[in-house]
Amino acid sequence: MKIAEIRIEPCNLAKDDPEWRFALAANPLSQGWAVSITAEDGTTGYGYGSSMPHYGAPVEAVKANLDNFRETLMGRDSRRIAELLWELDRQVVGNNQAKAAIDCALHDLLARRLDIPLCELFGGAVRDEFVSLRILPIKSPADMAAGARALMDKGFNHFKIKVHGDVEEDIARVAAVREEVGPDAGLTIDANQSYAPKEAIRAITAMAEFGIDLAEQPVAADDLRGLKLVTDSVPVTVEADEAAGSLAQVAALVRERAVDAISLKITKLGGLRNTVAAARICEAGGIRYRMGAHVGPRLLAAHAMHMAATLPGIWYACELAEFDRLLDDPFEGIELEDGLLRLPQGPGCGVTPRPESTLARAAG
Repeated sequence: MKIAEIRIEPCNLAKDDPEWRFALAANPLSQGWAVSITAEDGTTGYGYGSSMPHYGAPVEAVKANLDNFRETLMGRDSRRIAELLWELDRQVVGNNQAKAAIDCALHDLLARRLDIPLCELFGGAVRDEFVSLRILPIKSPADMAAGARALMDKGFNHFKIKVHGDVEEDIARVAAVREEVGPDAGLTIDANQSYAPKEAIRAITAMAEFGIDLAEQPVAADDLRGLKLVTDSVPVTVEADEAAGSLAQVAALVRERAVDAISLKITKLGGLRNTVAAARICEAGGIRYRMGAHVGPRLLAAHAMHMAATLPGIWYACELAEFDRLLDDPFEGIELEDGLLRLPQGPGCGVTPRPESTLARAAG
């Protein structure tokens, strides 16, 4: 079934909080590209190419690679997914965000043509409900506590506290949030590489008194020795994120036992196939894993949910509901119910363009 058309449309979503920031960046928009791949029988699959500058993927670079991939893929058999993705890997090193959009769109297309849920292509679902971990952006301790309360009132009970390397202030953030949400809420922190190893050890050890469940990427992504030192020195699960940007990096983290857990993201790993492979590497090496922050439209969340549905080894709440803080989403098919997400129903990922969106008009 040959590929007849590939469309690449901007998908820039305003954040409901224009001052939202984390340790590496602040941007009032979540930027990316919506990709649709249509076969000659008219079936269309969708994918999302996320702009992730802190992974070396600014929005312009993602678009340039998607344009190149379109030239490679036009007229090819859409069912030969492994062959097509292998060619893209040979064509370009890295650029996983663009590859993820193509990977997801091709799998979505195949599942829609077969009239089956996307997760069935990867062995079927082991769960269909998802507890979500919600992110608290960097603000004053009091403002972050208030943000946690607002999310708690919407039904959420797991929170990720963004920190930025000021040890005393970061500890105060954790203390304020814990006091606000009470003893039963799940708390994690994410430093986005902002600590030196010894600072990370001091901060996380102090934060452990407030019952945090994990500490994400405390030190620089390329400092494996420092990451391992932190992991071996603190009483909290240490998780890699930016350090796990490829299958090779995941394998190195597992081989060196540099962390206790790894945050898996379709966008940074290059798609669904590589995310499954990363999970299997973790399982073989006895390292925990979960689905990390998938920031973008409901389309991206749907793909991540179908992936999470097939992975029985997920050990902790995943970050699949960040679309809730983005405005003007061009896709529909997922809604939160008292802080809970349910696997989208229907063929493919279960999410479709809104009738008024550019992609829907083009498909029509």
